[in-house]
Amino acid sequence: CFECCIKCLGGIPYASLIATILLYAGVALFCGCGHEALSGTVNILQTYFEMTRAAGDVIDVFTMIDIFKYVIYGVAAAFFVYGILLMVEGFFTTGAIKDLYGDFKITTCGRCVSAWFIMLTYIFMLAWLGVTAFTSLPVYMYFNLWTICRNATIVDGANLCLDLRQYGIVTIGEEKKVCTTSESFIKMCDSNELNMTFHLFIVALAGAGAAVIAMVHYLMVLSANWAYVKDACRMQKYEDIKSKEEQELHDIHSTRSKERLNAYT
Repeated sequence: CFECCIKCLGGIPYASLIATILLYAGVALFCGCGHEALSGTVNILQTYFEMTRAAGDVIDVFTMIDIFKYVIYGVAAAFFVYGILLMVEGFFTTGAIKDLYGDFKITTCGRCVSAWFIMLTYIFMLAWLGVTAFTSLPVYMYFNLWTICRNATIVDGANLCLDLRQYGIVTIGEEKKVCTTSESFIKMCDSNELNMTFHLFIVALAGAGAAVIAMVHYLMVLSANWAYVKDACRMQKYEDIKSKEEQELHDIHSTRSKERLNAYT
């Protein structure tokens, strides 16, 4: 039992396991906190900025938020499956199968799958870099809002305003702004909802950064696996050529021995 446990532990691809855990943690933080932060943003816009959903098929900020929520659902499902696939690839590339089931052959399909995973992971890494940059925008917006609230409490009589038009949330023709002198602004700064939404976006940004690190980690693991598969393929060809030459030498030696025996007879 002890030897079996040691053999199983030795066949676990720990590098892929660490990258998978980091990927799941980052995606979970990004999707969960991002979804709740978007919901909090809707409540803030409706409560304190007095914004309403546009009637009909007009694309407004609320429609965009709903689209982002559906994108989050897709990202969570897609990378859950992708993490499992990369983990399975790590198991097949290690020597676990060879140790448990005997020698195995490195096929061309296996090399193509490893190369495909490297290319796909590189594309996903670039995509997560874009997601991280995009997630930093609401963090910047909420940081400005939090700074205005803080300055309004420190400086007495300061008349500071936040206009949503400068962030592109509303069109130029609409004027949706709140100032420090208004009652809605004071309620918004005193509410726990603003602070919670701000920190949720920060955690979502950290989750996107963790996903980027996981993709980089996966690239290193997949590159090492590709090098291992390539060397194993070369070693396999060398062993096949060597065994073939040894068989030919053995056949020649057997033929000469028979000829000598016939000549002697």
